Amino acid sequence: MNSLPPIREDRIIHELPLYFNRDAAVHTKADFHVTVQNASQRSDSLRFTVAKVIVVGDVAVGKTSLINRFCRDTYEKGYKATIGVDFEMERFEILGVPFSLQLWDTAGQERFKCVASTYYRGAQAIIVVFDLSNYYSLDHARQWLEDAMIDNDPSSVLLFLVGTKKDLSPPDVLAQMEQEAIRLSEEIRAEYWAVSALSEIPFGVFFCIGESVRDFFLRVASLTFEARVLAELERNNNKQVDGIVKITDHDDDKTLKKKHANCCS
Repeated sequence: MNSLPPIREDRIIHELPLYFNRDAAVHTKADFHVTVQNASQRSDSLRFTVAKVIVVGDVAVGKTSLINRFCRDTYEKGYKATIGVDFEMERFEILGVPFSLQLWDTAGQERFKCVASTYYRGAQAIIVVFDLSNYYSLDHARQWLEDAMIDNDPSSVLLFLVGTKKDLSPPDVLAQMEQEAIRLSEEIRAEYWAVSALSEIPFGVFFCIGESVRDFFLRVASLTFEARVLAELERNNNKQVDGIVKITDHDDDKTLKKKHANCCS
C-alpha cells in the first residue's frame, strides 16, 4: 500500500523546462532526449528513482532560503546559520515517471566545512550558490566547486551556478555581476541562473514570489532525471531485457543516514 501523498500538480513535468539564459546554458536543446522519452513511455517498467543534489556556497548567500522557497514556499527574514547539513526530499513526476531530488543544504561556515564535506560524495548535481550583491561570494564559488568535486566523477555530475538576492542588487551592479557569473559558468561548464527567494514591491510591502526559484528547480529535476536515465541505458550497453529498461538507484545514501564527523569543533 502506497502511503505517500499524490505528487503536487506543479511538480509534474511533461516538457523540458527552458534555461534561464541561452548564453549560460550547457544544455540548449528544446526537449528531452528522444531515448529518454521512449524509455519513459514504458512507465510501468521504470522504477522509482532518486538523485542526490548538494547545495554549497559562502555563509549567508541564501542557500537555505532558496531551498525553503521551493520546498515550503516560505521565507524567513532573520538569518539562521545551517549547522552541518540539512536535508529535504522533493518528489516529482517527469514524463510520467516518479522521481525525487535529495536536496542537501550544507553549511557555509568554515568550522562546519569538515562535517558538510562528508555528504558531497555520490552527488548527481551540484548547485554552487553566490550572492549577486556580494562579489566575494562569486569569487569563492570556484573553490566551493573544487571542494565538492573531490569525491565525485566530473563526467557524471551536473553543475549549476546560482546567483541569489537578485532583488537586492541595483541594475548596474546586477548587470556586472551577471557578466562575471556567465563568464565563470562557461569556464566551469555550469548552467547559470539568477533568482530571488524574496521580491519587494513599492511602499515596503513584501510580496514573496520567489522569482525564478520554481523554474530553476524544475530545470534541475528534469536535467538530472534525463542524465540518470541515459546513464542507466549506457550502463546496460543500451540493451533491453525482455523489452524492459530498468532504472535502479545507485546512491551511496540509501538509508539517508547522517554520519556526523568529529573532525570539526
